[in-house]
Amino acid sequence: MNHSPRTRSVVGCALLVTVLGVGVTACGSDGNPLSAKPYDAADQISFNGPTEAGKRVDPDKPLEITANGDDGRITDVTAQDSTGRFVAGELAADGSRWHSTSPLAANAHYTVAVSTEDDDGAPGRKVLSFDTSRPTSKKRLTVTFGQKPGQYGVGQPITAQLDQAIKDKGQRAVVERALRVDSVPAVPGSWYWVSDKELHYRPKDYWPAHATIQVHSNLDGVRVGDRLWGGKAKSVKITTGDRIEAVTDASAHQLTFYENGKAVEQVPVTTGKPGFETRNGVKVVLEKQYFVRMRGTTVGIAEGSSDSYDLPVYYATRVTWSGEYVHAAPWSVGSQGYANVSHGCTGMSTSNAEWFFDHIHEGDIVKVVNSEGDPMEPFGNGFGDWNLDWNKWRAGSALGNGAQDGPAPQDALRLQPAAV
Repeated sequence: MNHSPRTRSVVGCALLVTVLGVGVTACGSDGNPLSAKPYDAADQISFNGPTEAGKRVDPDKPLEITANGDDGRITDVTAQDSTGRFVAGELAADGSRWHSTSPLAANAHYTVAVSTEDDDGAPGRKVLSFDTSRPTSKKRLTVTFGQKPGQYGVGQPITAQLDQAIKDKGQRAVVERALRVDSVPAVPGSWYWVSDKELHYRPKDYWPAHATIQVHSNLDGVRVGDRLWGGKAKSVKITTGDRIEAVTDASAHQLTFYENGKAVEQVPVTTGKPGFETRNGVKVVLEKQYFVRMRGTTVGIAEGSSDSYDLPVYYATRVTWSGEYVHAAPWSVGSQGYANVSHGCTGMSTSNAEWFFDHIHEGDIVKVVNSEGDPMEPFGNGFGDWNLDWNKWRAGSALGNGAQDGPAPQDALRLQPAAV
């Protein structure tokens, strides 16, 4: 086939196939064949889709484009549906075949742009379109993202809750590929399967300050497993503020408040006494409450015992669901900066607690070091996600990063306010 005879001016040409299934030719200059207007490549390729008008493609079958005979080769294929979702694909090194490597969505309209070249290097192009059939089952997998739109601290993980358990690793991979987290500026990150129905996403390091993060699902209409298809999900946009880190040294009885890496305040504190030691490690602010009634009975302390308490507490910043806070503790001012006398919380004077309360935000980092307490749980008692190193975090992904290697997740302990 010789659509536009000419001498090939470029002998070598690098071909790049991206994860979106898009090939990009890396050669070309003024006067070379690739700068010519593409010819109609309809008779140069074959497509495994329908040839009859109105007939739909089975979304369970991969999309395949092949070059006809030895008259030319495929150089580039871009396939996407009407919502902008690309289909990942793989192009043979000799350009003889392209096939999809990610599933098609059901009940969707697709446009496929195919680029070719003939034996003389003349460029061809053909645009195909087709519709996929409706799902064979009405069973849908619903995804709910846990964050509300708004501003958070740089430690805020992204959570996704599924309405049905997904145990098969292949099905988990389908789900995970469809859950997208895009940030500006861009940073590397990964999902972690906390359980069969819950995923968390975090970057390798904390989010950048003043970042914009878009969370959305491309799962709608995608086949997850036998008789199970993805459903629609509401996308979420959040932003981050300054990088705020509050670091408590339990042995020095001091809390240092950092803003964008600079220490701006240091206050004396008290943390958990023997038997009630404050957890070591990184926690994330869950919520702020101006007033909380704290009772020892909520953490198993018998009423009437020497450790029993029932106190009104102000300026309370919560960091675990089991009742650990940073809060005002006017009753222990004499020990703050000198001794640890609390039941697990970080206590400070009322004025210092008010300042802390006014400058801390949901999603900010609260870290405890040099405590005799247990390490903060990675999951189930707040957001301890940052206590897993990056290799272990990535091992919790279903996308080829190894088997899940983190601690066993626990059910959330949504208890009443407890420790003082």
